[in-house]
Amino acid sequence: MKKINVGIVGATGYAGAELARILCQHPYVNISSVSSVSYEGKLYSDVFENFRGILDLTLENASAVIEKSDVIFASLPHGLSEPLAETCLEKGKLLIDLGADFRMYDENDYSEWYKRAYSHPEIHKYARYCLPELYRDKVKEAKIIGNPGCYPTSIALACAPALSNALVRTDNIIIDSKSGVTGAGRGLTQNSHYPDTNEAFSAYKACQHRHTPEIEQTLSDVAGTELRVTFIPHLLPVNRGIESTVYMNLNEGVTKEKVRECYQKAYAGEKFVRLIPDGCYANIKNVRMSNYCDISLHFDMRCNRLVVCSVIDNMVKGAAGQAVQNMNIYYGYPEDTALCAVPQQF
Repeated sequence: MKKINVGIVGATGYAGAELARILCQHPYVNISSVSSVSYEGKLYSDVFENFRGILDLTLENASAVIEKSDVIFASLPHGLSEPLAETCLEKGKLLIDLGADFRMYDENDYSEWYKRAYSHPEIHKYARYCLPELYRDKVKEAKIIGNPGCYPTSIALACAPALSNALVRTDNIIIDSKSGVTGAGRGLTQNSHYPDTNEAFSAYKACQHRHTPEIEQTLSDVAGTELRVTFIPHLLPVNRGIESTVYMNLNEGVTKEKVRECYQKAYAGEKFVRLIPDGCYANIKNVRMSNYCDISLHFDMRCNRLVVCSVIDNMVKGAAGQAVQNMNIYYGYPEDTALCAVPQQF
């Protein structure tokens, strides 16, 4: 099979480096160019020494990446991917955006939560939000792929079977999520500084995190009705991993057996979603460095409540791995190509 040329814009961020690691193992990909504003002109393997002898490309500007590549991954802060997407559209090249610019259906939601309007609103009709397990059929029709956020990925996979099968009420959904420090990005901030993070654990941006509208958008989609959630993220003193615990009130007459049956049916054919046996708990350790999402189901029958625990690696299934999964679907490669790594325990 002919190889495609792939470029990474924002290759020196955490997600960009994870993309490079995965794509280096992809048999149908040639990494043609990588870019970085901060390190332009340097060798990629000088910035990340683990790539020495593996990826010794010189970091270029974004324009060079677009010219040399068939598909471009953008791993950039919000607001920076739209101009790239416009250029890619003009040149007939696929853009897969790991940022937030193409996640929202409604520009008003983007403006409210990201405090800026679209700079190129006309191109959004070519974009598709693609969480593979839920929107696989949209991938091939996309000219711009909006890759889901990390928290929304763990939460959507936790909730979709319960909501799509009307097992739970759509009001009073409470989501308690915890993320490793890499979720904050490579730029140092006070709350990700080692002395402040080590031996610490706290909530942040309670009820005001920017992933909230994306979470509500996807859950409303699968439920078939507009809903609102209470979303509280927390910062874990670990490098990578997300654990989301979701509390949903069961509809009358719904049994434990019915819930497990619906989840088993929903994910029976999914390579990367693993339903944990009864009595066990999803653990970030068991998905580390992998594209898996592990889900465990728990029941508080005194309160008639379903509790779902969902874990992913925020850098893989929550970012780079899912982006490669979308690329594989788009080009007709086996969906797990370059994504078959067994999770690391240590």
